[in-house]
Amino acid sequence: MKKKWWLLVCALVIIIAGGGWYFSHSARTTHQRPRQPQYVQKKNVNLVAVGDSLTYGQGDEKKDGGYVGIIKRKIEHHYCRTTVETENYGVSGDRSDQILARLNSQKQMRADLRKADVITMTVGGNDLLQDLEKNIMDSPKQVNQDVATAQQTYIKRLNALLTAVRKQNPSAPVFIMSIYNPVYTYFPDVDTINDSIAKWNDTTRTIMKGYHRMYFVDINHLMSWGQYRTAAQRQALVQKEEQANQGKVTQGRVLNIMKNKDHNLNKYISTEDNFHPNHQGYERMANQLFTVMKKHDSWEYVKR
Repeated sequence: MKKKWWLLVCALVIIIAGGGWYFSHSARTTHQRPRQPQYVQKKNVNLVAVGDSLTYGQGDEKKDGGYVGIIKRKIEHHYCRTTVETENYGVSGDRSDQILARLNSQKQMRADLRKADVITMTVGGNDLLQDLEKNIMDSPKQVNQDVATAQQTYIKRLNALLTAVRKQNPSAPVFIMSIYNPVYTYFPDVDTINDSIAKWNDTTRTIMKGYHRMYFVDINHLMSWGQYRTAAQRQALVQKEEQANQGKVTQGRVLNIMKNKDHNLNKYISTEDNFHPNHQGYERMANQLFTVMKKHDSWEYVKR
C-alpha cells in the first residue's frame, strides 16, 4: 500500500512539474513572439510632382496637368478609400540645376516637399537636349565626346538636386521617370540620338542608387517607339527613314517635323510642338508610373 501511495505521489509531482514547465515555456514563447505590424491604407495622400515640362504637362491638349492629373485619378480609383492631393512644381525648359534653384528659392515648394507622402520627378531631358542642340550635326565620335563631358556636369547637378529633396523629406519614396526620344520615328536610324538618351538614362539610374527609396520609371521605349511596338514594325520604319535621313540629322528635316501641326508619326506625341506627349502619351506615362508605384507602395500605407 505504501509503495502504491509513493508511486502516486511521484506521478503527481511529475505532472505538476511538467505542467508548470509547459505553461512557463508557453508564456515565454508568447511573450517573445514579435507583434506583427498592421498596415492600414491612408485616407489622404499628398503627392508632390517636381520637374520640367513633362511634369508641367506641356502638350496635353486636355489641359489636365499631364501625368499628374492622370496619376491622381488612378490612385483614387485603385485605392478607393484614398483621396490624393497634388502639388505640381513642373516648369517647361528647366534643367536639373534650375529645378534645384526653384527648390532653394521657393519656401512653399520646400514646405510641400516636407509633407509629401510620395514625390514624382521628371528631370534630365533639358540637360541633354541643350547639349545635343549644339552638337547633333557633328560626327558621331564628336557627339559621343560632348555627351560624355555633359554627363559629368549632369551627375553633379542631379546629385545636388536629389540631396536637396532628401534634405526636405528623408523618407517619402521618389519616382523618377526616364527621358525618351521624341523624334525617334523620324530618325530611327540615327544611333547618336538613341545612344545618347540610353547613356543619359543609365546615368540617372546609377545616381539614384545612392539614395534611399528612389525608384526609376523607364518610359524610354514606351514613348520613343510609340505605336511601333514590334521589332518588325521598327525595322520597316528604319528602312523607310534611311532613304530620307541616310543615318544623319539635317536641320531642314528637323524644321519640317516641327512645322507640321496636323500629324506626327508617333501617335503619342503632341502635334502642338511635335516634341512633348499628347494626352494619350501622358496616359502611357502614368500607367508605367503607377505600375512601379504599386510595387513600392509604402506611400499608401501607414504602419500601426
